[in-house]
Formats: sequence, structure tokens, C-alpha cells
Amino acid sequence: MASKAAHKRLTREYKTISENPPPYITAHPSESNILEWHYIITGPEETPYHGGQYWGTLIFPPNYPFAPPAIRMHTPSGRFQPSTRLCLSISDFHPKSFNPAWEVSTILIGLLSFMTSDEMTTGSVSTTQTEKRYLASRTRWWNSTGGGSHVKNPALKGNVKAGDGGAKFRSEWPEVDLENWEWMKKNKIDSTTGSRLDGENGSSCGPQLGISGTSGHQAQAVVDAVVQQRDAGRGWIYRNKLLVAGAAIFIYVLIARLVSGEGIA
Repeated sequence: MASKAAHKRLTREYKTISENPPPYITAHPSESNILEWHYIITGPEETPYHGGQYWGTLIFPPNYPFAPPAIRMHTPSGRFQPSTRLCLSISDFHPKSFNPAWEVSTILIGLLSFMTSDEMTTGSVSTTQTEKRYLASRTRWWNSTGGGSHVKNPALKGNVKAGDGGAKFRSEWPEVDLENWEWMKKNKIDSTTGSRLDGENGSSCGPQLGISGTSGHQAQAVVDAVVQQRDAGRGWIYRNKLLVAGAAIFIYVLIARLVSGEGIA
């Protein structure tokens, strides 16, 4: 249960962040528990997260603001392990370094800044930019279906990981959830797999890499896509470098023999 000071502070901060939200960030406390906050970060332009919808939670201690919250991001991003506590200077991993003057908006701006950097910490993962873009294109589907688990578990509640059928996200973000389902319908997204029903699985944020969402081999698809993109920008000489090298050696030997007077046998 929140202390009187924590309840007063978080109530004020909710009013502030609602009236003046930071760029790319929206957040609110749960109706049943003011210490449990839910946020959505929209992937900024010029990043591999562009257009992605990243949902997570801040769990504040009862004595906030004299101790920091636990920070998690539930949506798969290719940057953080889903639903895993993150070790940041603004999180509960470092209570002694937390400044009571920092607010919810400060914490979320710091999280976004760290997300778009290349620094590593406990709870972060290393992936390619191609994979981050691929995951960004599936975030709306993942949030509203629990990673496709809504088909098997439509009634589960409370769990914020894949498997709850999107119930927790839907309860905290009902309007966003409706928008996501409209988006899936408009873009012909299979709610079970997250793939396009018309077979067009390319992302609009970059070159079409031919990543298949139905193969079940996402890692190999990413590797193949990177190779495809790499080779697409290279010419005939590079792709036939062995043939060119052999021809060059033959010409060199031929000239050397002619110069030495041996002639051609």
C-alpha cells in the first residue's frame, strides 16, 4: 500500500504527465493500484524502433519518491528481455543513487534514451537492427493478442507476459487495444501468427527484406534478409570475384611469359 506521501506525489505526477506528456511517451497508474504504472513508448523516427508500440510497467515502492521503481518492458523489442527487471540508475537496482526530485516523466525519458543507445545492462539483449525493425512491426499485434495466445487463453487475466491473450494490456489500454485490432484488420494481420494474410510481410520502414512471419525460423529469416540486402547493393564484379581474380592471374602470367620471350607453348 502506498504511503500518504507516495499517493500524493504520484497523483500530482499523473496530472502533470497527462497534461504535458513527453514526446513518444504516455503513462498512467492502474485504477486498482497507484503504485503500478503502465507506459507506452512509441518508437521514434530515425531508430530501428520507429512506429513500434512498446508497453511496460513501473512498480513503485510504498516509500516513493525516496526509492526508485522496478522497470520492465513487456513488449518484445530486441533491446530488452520481455518482462524482465532492468538495471538502470533510475531503477530499483540502484536505490542509493535515486534522486527524489526525479519524476515519472524523468524516469521514462531516461528509459527511452537508454533504449535508443547501444549500452548494455542487466535485462538488455543484443540484436541486429533488422531484427529490431521486424519486432517493431509486430508490436501492436503482440500487445493486443499476448503474442497470439488469445486463441488458446481468451479468459486469463493479470499475467503481463505472452500467454494472457492480451488481457492485461486490454484492461489498461482499452482504447489503444481497439485501435490495434482495427489496424490488424486494415493491414490483414493474422491474429494468431502476426503475419499478413495476403503473404506480404515486408515492413514499410525500410527496404523489403522478404522476412517470412510463418516459417517459424525468425533468426534464420533475419540472417537471410541481411545477406539479401547486402548483395542487392553490390555489382556483378563483387558477386563474381573468384572468376575475375582467376582471369587477372591468367592475363598476368601470359604477359610475363611474352615479355620473357618464352612465347605461348
